[in-house]
Amino acid sequence: TPFSFFQTNSLGAEVLYETAREYIGDTNEKVVFDLYSGTGTIAQILAPVAKKVVGVEIVEEAVEAAKENAKLNNLDELGEVPDRIMLDPPRDGVNPKALMKILNFGVERLVYIACKPTSLARDLEMIQGRGYKVEKISGVDLFPGTVHVETVCLLSKKCLV
Repeated sequence: TPFSFFQTNSLGAEVLYETAREYIGDTNEKVVFDLYSGTGTIAQILAPVAKKVVGVEIVEEAVEAAKENAKLNNLDELGEVPDRIMLDPPRDGVNPKALMKILNFGVERLVYIACKPTSLARDLEMIQGRGYKVEKISGVDLFPGTVHVETVCLLSKKCLV
């Protein structure tokens, strides 16, 4: 819809979503939460290869667009507890209270897509403090000729021995 968010650089978005898909790892028989899911693009990429994908979004127009996209792609809406989390927050990152709730799920793998690396750096302090470590991180240039870059970060729960 006209007021919902979608990446305008479709070739760059393909690279971004392929990277995020690679980072999330094996999703077979896994429940994946796609947080800040917008119109459901990432959720729909993961749905065919996961047990269940649950998109979570607060912007009502994006929710309506995601429902319509899900219907067009024959996907149901279900509620679950996640095995994996895909996190794609707005430029300002995740509210600390929301981040604490997200981390309380204790998922083994978490992929954080950031459109502002400084917000990611701030959130990483809390995420790492809760027992996660950065496994991989990469930049994806969706906005050539500007200072903006998308960052994809794979975090995994540290094993306590």
